[in-house]
Amino acid sequence: MSRKGTKFQLKVWKYLKTIPKGKVKTYKQVAIGIKSPKSARAVANACAKNPYAPKIPCHRVIRSDGYLGGYSGKGGIKQKLKLLRSEKVVI
Repeated sequence: MSRKGTKFQLKVWKYLKTIPKGKVKTYKQVAIGIKSPKSARAVANACAKNPYAPKIPCHRVIRSDGYLGGYSGKGGIKQKLKLLRSEKVVI
C-alpha cells in the first residue's frame, strides 16, 4: 500500500484489512480497534477517502444503528450492499 493517506487514514485502512470476509464491524468498533475509541466519525471519514476499495474492505463497516452508512467506491451504496451480499452478510 502506498502512502496515499494521512497517518490516521493508513491506520484505519490497515485495520479494515483484518475484518474477515462475511463479517461487518461498526465505525465505533473500528475506532476501538485502532485504540482511538472516540474517533468513530473520523473512521467514517477515513473509509470515505479509501482509494483502494474494495481491495481494502471499507464496505464491511456499517453504522451502529445497523444502517449501511455510505460507500465511496464506484457504484455507491448499491455496490456496498452487493459486495456484502456476495460475502453472505445478512443485511
